[in-house]
Amino acid sequence: MATITSTNFTDRNLLTSEETARLLDLKSAHTLEVWRSTKRYPELEYIKVGRLVRYKREAVERFLTSRTISAAE
Repeated sequence: MATITSTNFTDRNLLTSEETARLLDLKSAHTLEVWRSTKRYPELEYIKVGRLVRYKREAVERFLTSRTISAAE
């Protein structure tokens, strides 16, 4: 069984809400808080430990890919 250490939790593959909001070009990280509480985009996975919230960079990239609409559609 793998042990999660504080080093893993602060790995640069884990993004804060502010960093994630910037990647998604959102006005503020508060938008992500609303999305989490209303379960608006359940496919945007996040990790919560206590009151700390982190997003996996891969999860954010998958979310963006899933929201991409091709010109042919």
